[in-house]
Amino acid sequence: MELDLRFFATFREAVGQKDLSRTVEDGATVGDVLAALEAEYEGLEGELLQDGAIRPQLSVLKNGRDVVHMAGVDTDLEEGDRLSVFPPVAGG
Repeated sequence: MELDLRFFATFREAVGQKDLSRTVEDGATVGDVLAALEAEYEGLEGELLQDGAIRPQLSVLKNGRDVVHMAGVDTDLEEGDRLSVFPPVAGG
């Protein structure tokens, strides 16, 4: 199935672009996609997952809704879903 992926700030730099289309296996979860991204992009290695969960302060949205309020890494994906990945934000 085909997904749209969006990356922001330092994650965009690591991937080299803001938007990607990605083909994943039917039945893939958010965790599957994040693990594959960490394996593919050196700048993302260890930045998305920690101990099998989404790293603290990281925001991963499925179609505009934070997956933390769904099933986290076990959130199922469907054809045409959009995952947006935001790094931690700091400032003052």
